[in-house]
Amino acid sequence: MIEESIYNNYKIDFSENHPITGESYYFIFNKNRELYLNDDESIPCADETFLEKFDKNFILYIGTYNDKPCYTVNVKTDTSFTQLKTVYDKNWKIYQMATRAVLINDWYKSHQYCGQCGTKTVIDKKDMMMLCPNCGQMHYSRIAPAIIVAINNNGKLLMAKHSYHEKINYALIAGFVEAGETIEEAVHREVTEEVGIKVKNVQYVKSQSWPFPNSLMLGFTADYDGGEIKVDGDEILKAKWFDKEDIEVPQSDMSISSWLINNYLKTH
Repeated sequence: MIEESIYNNYKIDFSENHPITGESYYFIFNKNRELYLNDDESIPCADETFLEKFDKNFILYIGTYNDKPCYTVNVKTDTSFTQLKTVYDKNWKIYQMATRAVLINDWYKSHQYCGQCGTKTVIDKKDMMMLCPNCGQMHYSRIAPAIIVAINNNGKLLMAKHSYHEKINYALIAGFVEAGETIEEAVHREVTEEVGIKVKNVQYVKSQSWPFPNSLMLGFTADYDGGEIKVDGDEILKAKWFDKEDIEVPQSDMSISSWLINNYLKTH
């Protein structure tokens, strides 16, 4: 999991009409949210003529990266690019910036018209926001907060088999935050809904932007507080307590889930 702040190399700026002048970074995405990389697996850094070979839906200025202008570019093509998840192991700094670029790409593409009155939206002159000139509705980028929790029970870690994780044997309990609840309440609710137990000593520890598709993962630890494991057999197929020696060490440190599991192994 990336510990370095994105703002060490990136400065936020936003404008629909920022001209391309000189060398710029281009985060180019196809319709499948795949990222274009050069043959040496770097991000294109060139003048505007580099983009002439692409059929573009839009080009959007999103700030400066390594002190150079940075653009997210949405292109029309059936050509496969690089899947975003695989970019992490190639170059985590590119991955970090690409996660922001793809979220802005998705937001801009999906908010061309006001969801309230149907009028064509415009980019706000001050904030990163799509504004409806007719009804005044403000459309900010969408982020879906979700909790993930490592639950301890006297040296055992609770892990579950999710129906939607075909390639993962067991994982931590996780779920989206519902409207009207706090993130701590979301932990209690998700744990009870998914595995039927109660928890206590819920502590927030870390967060991670997770653009698959648009989540903000909020990591927690908690202790078992009673109840028997009972799964629904639909979303959760099975769940059980794992001794430390039986926990499979994550092969990649990309996700906050991996960080929580590794942190548990170090501290228990």
